Amino acid sequence: MPWLPGRDWIPGAAPNLTTTFYWSTTMTHTTDTSLDDADFPALVAEMVADQAPRVFAVVLEYGEQIDAQIAGWGMALDESAYVTTVDGRTQYVLTEPENALKYFPSPANTSAYLVWATHPAQSA
Repeated sequence: MPWLPGRDWIPGAAPNLTTTFYWSTTMTHTTDTSLDDADFPALVAEMVADQAPRVFAVVLEYGEQIDAQIAGWGMALDESAYVTTVDGRTQYVLTEPENALKYFPSPANTSAYLVWATHPAQSA
């Protein structure tokens, strides 16, 4: 069964690779004047910054702040999310980032939660 937008993709239900969905984002401007060569890279950088996915970690916390580990990394897009285990063996395509928590088991006295990453340049 192919993966469809609005549905989580789970292991064992691999997407049909012949039915791949491509999304394209283009930069548009409404002026009739051509862009200066120096302006174009700045506009592209602005487009990328505006549309960059948000990065998150799936963290497993043991006990009450006794220990923790990162179990997976993900990125949130406008209408979906992607997460992979830290070893890269398992990947999930999700309808929303919080759904990742369903796929990371939390044994007794363990909690799984999302932590949103901040790029070092953003925190300065």
